Amino acid sequence: MSFELAQLNVAILKEPIDSPALADFVANLEGINALAEAAPGFRWRLQDDQGNATALRPLGEETLVNMSVWQDAETLRAYVYESAHTEIMRRRKEWFGRTRAAYQVLWWVPQGHHPTLEEGIAKLDLLRDQGPTPRAFSFRQIFPPPAA
Repeated sequence: MSFELAQLNVAILKEPIDSPALADFVANLEGINALAEAAPGFRWRLQDDQGNATALRPLGEETLVNMSVWQDAETLRAYVYESAHTEIMRRRKEWFGRTRAAYQVLWWVPQGHHPTLEEGIAKLDLLRDQGPTPRAFSFRQIFPPPAA
């Protein structure tokens, strides 16, 4: 069995998504999402039936969730840290509040699997509760995919 890397990250909004303070963030969403979808190794991203990921708020109205699946850690890392995504995320303090808990989690899924929000949130909770393990980890300590 082959595996791909799933990721979930959360961000706590400082202001409502339609506020002037978040206008630049919202204006860049479509381009950043298109960049991800065109990136090498991209497999899938969470969005509603209208193609909007910011409408999904399982953790409360003030918390955005982003979930996607990638070929492997290298392709996700390249998108996150070596693309135009980096420029936008340098501004995250303008739009999002700080959190002491982990805000991103990575985990391996069988090839072709699209995780549910419940699955992603459970992985984030696992990372927050137990620290990095082969079942839920971060870029600081990446575990290999499960043995076939």
